[in-house]
Amino acid sequence: MVGIVLVCACLLLGWFAVRRVRLMRGGGVDLCLRRRPASFVGADDVAGWHFGVGRYHGDEFAWHRLTSVRFGPTLRMDRTDLRIVDRRAPGAVETYAMPHASAVLRLRTHGEDLELAMSPGVLTGFLSWLEAAPPGRTTGYRQAS
Repeated sequence: MVGIVLVCACLLLGWFAVRRVRLMRGGGVDLCLRRRPASFVGADDVAGWHFGVGRYHGDEFAWHRLTSVRFGPTLRMDRTDLRIVDRRAPGAVETYAMPHASAVLRLRTHGEDLELAMSPGVLTGFLSWLEAAPPGRTTGYRQAS
């Protein structure tokens, strides 16, 4: 019985490793995400942060949770519906749960508030993607009001 459990655990860990390598090779970036209600403002707890890989597909940003067994993304965000609500440094308790020197963006998409923690290089790429828009579109980077 213990042998079966160990084999299953090894297969699951192998799946997570292969999945992460496949996502990163396809142009993925490491970042952390947590969902928060709009009324939440503090940064004094570490609950709810999940490691994942983000990938850009045109006007869509797809986030894949690392500890998920699903094939597709866990969350999809459309550039045209994405608003930056706030930007902050991680709280003292949060720093161990996210990439080094991270910045935390609070975003609003489809009425849901999310927080993304990313390293400075990933943040630059994310903001560039938000600001970019194909010719003829007036979408792009917007602050939420």
